[in-house]
Amino acid sequence: MTLAPEQVTADDARAPLAAGVSPPALVEALDVLFIFNVMDRLADTLGWEVSTQEEFRYWGLSLLKRGYG
Repeated sequence: MTLAPEQVTADDARAPLAAGVSPPALVEALDVLFIFNVMDRLADTLGWEVSTQEEFRYWGLSLLKRGYG
């Protein structure tokens, strides 16, 4: 879906559905995929940098302590 979205067809949804994935779960997975694709393109376009391991640790601990609000 990322590299060749025009090649995605309904047949691509049949395998996970046949394996027992529910339609709502498949839609949720596609929503996550869409958001990651958008964020990746924004990061590339705007030149966002990946945080260092120390920065991830700091912000992770801060979120655990204070939450997102």
